[in-house]
Amino acid sequence: MIRHIVLIKFQPGVSEEIIAGLFAELRVIEKQVPGIRDITSGRSESPEKIERGYMHGFVVDFEDWDALEAYQTHPDHKALGAKLVANAVGGLDGILVLDIPVAP
Repeated sequence: MIRHIVLIKFQPGVSEEIIAGLFAELRVIEKQVPGIRDITSGRSESPEKIERGYMHGFVVDFEDWDALEAYQTHPDHKALGAKLVANAVGGLDGILVLDIPVAP
């Protein structure tokens, strides 16, 4: 399994409602791309308080690298990615992405 982790530092004027709408778009993609096992998204509630401005994020679990590639090339993912970049502090600089293989 591949765990796709995305952390986003949204611009100060981006409301929680807009962010919730962006995360809802992930659910649409989930139904269109085979190989997605699960999606979790939301705002950090960490008691450590060391998010450094990356207060929102999501995790997508994929069956394998091929499923991740299908997601990355899907037109709805590209459209959502563009919206995330447009709403992040510094554009792409306000987004962190990690893809980690996870043992079954």
